[in-house]
Amino acid sequence: MDASKDQPWTPPADWTTEHRLIWDLGFFGHYMHCNMGGRSGKRRILTRLAKHGGSMDQRTLQESFDIKSGSLSEVLAKLESEGFVERRRSEEDARKLVVVLTPAGTERAQEYQRESQEFERNALSCLSLEERAALLETLDRLIDHWNDLEPLGGTSSTERKGE
Repeated sequence: MDASKDQPWTPPADWTTEHRLIWDLGFFGHYMHCNMGGRSGKRRILTRLAKHGGSMDQRTLQESFDIKSGSLSEVLAKLESEGFVERRRSEEDARKLVVVLTPAGTERAQEYQRESQEFERNALSCLSLEERAALLETLDRLIDHWNDLEPLGGTSSTERKGE
C-alpha cells in the first residue's frame, strides 16, 4: 500500500500565495464540475427538465446550456437509450422536437436534486455563517475584478444576485 496516499497533499514550498489560491480555485471548479454533473451532462439535463415540468423543446434546452445541437443530441441519445427521456414532435409545431422525462427519468432527476441539496447543505458546513458570508463577499469581489480584467460574457456579482 502506498503510504503517501494516506497523507494530505501539500503544495510545493516554492509556491506563492497567489499560485496556491489559483490552484485551489481550479480544484474547486474541477470538483464542482465532476460532482455536480458537468456543464451540460446527463445529470444537469434531467434536473433542468424536471424544473420545467418534465418537458422542454430541444432548442430551448440547448440554448439554456449554450451548447451545440450535436452535443445535446449526443447526450439526449444516451438518455433515451437509458430510458430517461423521449423525444417527440411538438403538437403545436411539427418542426420542433420536445424532450420529455419518462417516469424513470423523473425519478432519476429527483435523486439528483436530492443529492445536490445534500451537497449544498454539507459542502460549506465546516464554515460558520459569518465565514460563509465573508467568503461570498470575497468571491463576489474577485468575480467583479476578473470581469474587469477580461470579461468573458459573464455577469457581475450584482447581476447574479438580481439587483
